[in-house]
Amino acid sequence: MISVMKRIAFALLATSMFLPIGLSAQSKQLFNGKDLTGWEHVGPGKFVIEDGTIKTEGGMGLLYYKGEAFGNCTVKVVFKTVSTPGANSGVYIRMPEQPKDPWYGVHFGYEVQIDGQADDWHATGAIYSLAKIEKRVQKPAGEWNTMEIVLRGSETLVRLNGEQINDYKEGQPVPERKQWFEPVRGPRADTGYIGLQNHDGKSVVVFKEISVSK
Repeated sequence: MISVMKRIAFALLATSMFLPIGLSAQSKQLFNGKDLTGWEHVGPGKFVIEDGTIKTEGGMGLLYYKGEAFGNCTVKVVFKTVSTPGANSGVYIRMPEQPKDPWYGVHFGYEVQIDGQADDWHATGAIYSLAKIEKRVQKPAGEWNTMEIVLRGSETLVRLNGEQINDYKEGQPVPERKQWFEPVRGPRADTGYIGLQNHDGKSVVVFKEISVSK
């Protein structure tokens, strides 16, 4: 019995050694590198497939993964800005329903911002206008960044390029809402749909991986 258990343990260890860095045996790739199967877009603008990546084009719009709602997981997004470090986009999380308009993710979920030149409340890794980043580690335009968004119940942690830059807990103090386009304040769902934002015609952001690990 012991020798059998040892062989099983060795097999599991050997398998894990060949997994891609940052992925686990339970990782699910949401983008197949070929087309937008499993995804749906709402709003103007669009996302296009180019050289095995997803590229923003126009705006404002929301591309969401309709196959499953996620909670207690890590969402991994590999992206780069193209037009400028300040190209604007975002990753939506905790949307309780499949969105019907491009602003749904802002007001009913959370937007983890992508913008390398905004202030700390609106820069890459911020929970848009609700929780500011602790440091700036985004790479220059044209270089790939890896963002990991960890959902733990009502807590949201954000890592960028291997460094934790945000830790938001539901109920912590947030700034007063000043503009109509800033998120409606209030609690969000522990489990929800995820999506990507195409913000405007001048902002070009490219995504080559979107995956979820549980």
